[in-house]
Amino acid sequence: MQETFFTSKQAAEITGCTLRQLQYWREKGVVMPVIGETGTGRSIYYSKPNLIELAAMLYFLSMGLNFDIASTTLKILKDKEPELFESGKGTRWMLRRVNHKRSLELVEFELEQAIAQIKAGQPVIPVWLDTIYERIASKLKN
Repeated sequence: MQETFFTSKQAAEITGCTLRQLQYWREKGVVMPVIGETGTGRSIYYSKPNLIELAAMLYFLSMGLNFDIASTTLKILKDKEPELFESGKGTRWMLRRVNHKRSLELVEFELEQAIAQIKAGQPVIPVWLDTIYERIASKLKN
């Protein structure tokens, strides 16, 4: 089966990212599209997994994470569960605050743990790539 690729403009429209965000994230090595050299310049194309990565970055930033934490979280997820970006199937994750470190850590989602964190006044950010995957898949169908 042939893989479908999307131009930067299409990727921006599908994910809700700006073209400047795509360029910046590409320059920083966060999301790496296929770049082909042509006689007159470069052609940049995004795969479906790239679209999921873009949507995940946008989600992390919309949750108030800074760029470094968002891009690190994305890298960890790609390393731990690359299948999430291919099929949307896999583990649900969450970012939670580690009290003694004053930082966020990515752990598998557990409802009881999330509730305990919230009751303790600590932030919990769900990282459910299956939901992001389904949203992008739905947009691609239309």
